[in-house]
Amino acid sequence: MASAAERQFVTHVTDLMHRLGPVTARRMFGGYGIFLDGLMFALIVDRVLYLKADSDSAPAFQALGLEPFSYRRQGRWVSLGYCQAPEETLEDAERMSEWAGRAYAVALKARGERQAPRPR
Repeated sequence: MASAAERQFVTHVTDLMHRLGPVTARRMFGGYGIFLDGLMFALIVDRVLYLKADSDSAPAFQALGLEPFSYRRQGRWVSLGYCQAPEETLEDAERMSEWAGRAYAVALKARGERQAPRPR
């Protein structure tokens, strides 16, 4: 069961993402998946926010020394296409909107949609 602090963190993150539209959080993977229009573009595990990344966007995360999300499965480390969000996104809705918007665009691209999200 999620702790009160964990639920507060999830609410804080989704509130900061409000400029993108009706962002929702769903319990999964031992954490939370973050969705917009039914598409997962971020996840929260152990009160750390990770944003969807691809080969085009990953260098921006790497330049800031931000780690990819990874976990152990069957004795091996597995990395998913998500990178830790910059700390300033957790304090500034405008910065969150920029980074989360890019993550949503990556998720759209991965799903085969070329259209960028419309501002809401």
